[in-house]
Amino acid sequence: MSPILSVTDLSVTFDVRPPGAWPWTPPLKLQAVGGLSFDIEPGETLGLVGESGSGKSTVARAIIGTVPHSGGRIVFDGKEIGAMSESARRRHRKDVQMVFQDPLAALNPRMTVGDIVAEPLVTHHPEVERAEVKRRVGEIMERVGLLPNLVNRYPHEFSGGQCQRIGIARALVMRPKLLICDEPVSALDVSVQAQVVNLLKEIQADMGLSMIFIAHDLSVVKHISTRIVVMYLGRIMEAGPAQEITRRPRHPYTQALISSVPIPDPVLEKARPRPILEGELPSPLNPPSGCVFRTRCPKAQPDCAEPGRDRMDREGGVLVNCTYHEVRDALAV
Repeated sequence: MSPILSVTDLSVTFDVRPPGAWPWTPPLKLQAVGGLSFDIEPGETLGLVGESGSGKSTVARAIIGTVPHSGGRIVFDGKEIGAMSESARRRHRKDVQMVFQDPLAALNPRMTVGDIVAEPLVTHHPEVERAEVKRRVGEIMERVGLLPNLVNRYPHEFSGGQCQRIGIARALVMRPKLLICDEPVSALDVSVQAQVVNLLKEIQADMGLSMIFIAHDLSVVKHISTRIVVMYLGRIMEAGPAQEITRRPRHPYTQALISSVPIPDPVLEKARPRPILEGELPSPLNPPSGCVFRTRCPKAQPDCAEPGRDRMDREGGVLVNCTYHEVRDALAV
């Protein structure tokens, strides 16, 4: 079976002009994503994990098409996005929808919930009659756990969890093939997070969706993902099956991310090793040579700074971007 999405050697670069620079000063090059490759099969969920600034949201926007990619290929449903005409891009946007991080800020406060959910349908299918639009809006609202008679209310009348359900309904009313969730639960309470994640899993099973789930909490990503890609400074550190990544992490960065997730057992929480990352995330304007993680890595060696150290090795079905990695059995997250 062919993948629904294939990303090969993706690079995204932005021009940045330093504050106070002269107008004729050449802009600096900021590489937000460099050399990223992965595939997503139909019905599969890929988790993208990493600190803020690791390039996760930039990858999502490149796939959607709101950010141009400067290198590599993005092939969706057999068609390369970079080679699409404008009309083809409009059709592409119908099949790839996005759920955003801040549920309230993602909704227009001047529009009713019914108009918000119906907007994509009216925009891409103006030929659909109003009665059919109303029927589909009510149907999808009920599917995400909202009463259809709430269509005339405004976003500020709902809680954060309900607003996120409205955002999910707006994305699903188009019946997309790929749903990109950009940290959809980070602004919600823990109990509401579980409800939203379970809702996404149920909808995915019912509709046969493929999904990209972006987050920095590995315990949440593990619960919903089939495979996980761990990113740092725009590059892949480790990638593989979700259970293998969370139970037996290999890369020091993955091990540090897992150790930051608390365990609801005070005895185990106190006894387990807790590697701590020192220092700040380097600037993508001036990334470290060789392995980009070496400036914060507890296992870094002098030769990690040499060119060519940024490479992927395969071990037991897991890709690891580290020469000196070792397997560590992690406690449950």
